[in-house]
Amino acid sequence: MRAEIKGKNRDWITKIILHEENLPVPYNFSFSPPAREKIEKFFGTTAIEETLDFPVRMNAPKSVKPLYADPSTYGSTAKDEFGVVWTTSELDRGSPVGPALLEPSLSSYRFPDPSAAYRFEELGDWCARNKEHFTVVWVGDLWERATFMRGMENLLEDLCLNPGFVEKLLSGLTDFVLRTMEILFDRFEFDAIALSDDYGTQHSLLMSPSDWRKFVKPRLSEIYALAKKHGRKVFHHSCGNVSSIVGDMIDLGLDILHPVQPEAMDIFKLKREFGADLTFCGGLGTQELLPRGTAEEVRAEIRRLKERMGRGGGYILEPGITLQADVPLENLAAMIEEARRG
Repeated sequence: MRAEIKGKNRDWITKIILHEENLPVPYNFSFSPPAREKIEKFFGTTAIEETLDFPVRMNAPKSVKPLYADPSTYGSTAKDEFGVVWTTSELDRGSPVGPALLEPSLSSYRFPDPSAAYRFEELGDWCARNKEHFTVVWVGDLWERATFMRGMENLLEDLCLNPGFVEKLLSGLTDFVLRTMEILFDRFEFDAIALSDDYGTQHSLLMSPSDWRKFVKPRLSEIYALAKKHGRKVFHHSCGNVSSIVGDMIDLGLDILHPVQPEAMDIFKLKREFGADLTFCGGLGTQELLPRGTAEEVRAEIRRLKERMGRGGGYILEPGITLQADVPLENLAAMIEEARRG
């Protein structure tokens, strides 16, 4: 059945989002640099997405600090366009260690320019090359970016002590995202926008659902609405347990929720409750199964996810987070081979 879909990846994903039945379950994978190096060497390629014809393709406007900033190029730390200082690493994206906002005030802060030319230099060629696939462009983040800029602990305190500042900070970030989207929609053809905005811990939201609805939801509403106005699907990444707000996100117009971590939520319950209205992307365990399980256990879980999460459409198989260096090669290979099996 996979062979019948080959060359029609964009239609395949579109039909899955529309919950068409009797289609193979599509898949998506994202790799940290060490994981990518291992799996590309195994398959004898330097372009794994093209070689194996992955149906979903993702990109984003450039940042002055790339997601994976190599210390040999950037040094031990790098500052992004928002003024946040990050550690650099050969293994992962590093950590934010230098907040841009030491006090709950924006009086002397200027947000970066969303129209800066460097941000969009290669997107046109990328969109043209990948037009047969389902193309997703990451447009930014809100709460997550605010935690980088202010520090997580400080921002959580600000919710109670300085709510006006939090409102202004999130509004400024929303404006940056909306202006980015307007430029993207004006210049490029692609299928969906993606927002990266972590709200969950392993067990619950970082904040109360009522605070999320007060501070975050109105801004998401603006972003989702602009995407819908321009005919784009909405893909939202949020790690952790976000089950208490999934209904809210559907009400706003969410199309695809990512990465539905099985260690944090009952993903089969989510499918029963929201599967008719939402596409789930993720569900394959990365905390225990992929780094510590056997290749056959990985294959068995993929078969189970295809059968249960894939029933009725609305499911894209993906690991619960970006694949890291701790996943053995045999499990990476088994995951890809089983995912691609018809």
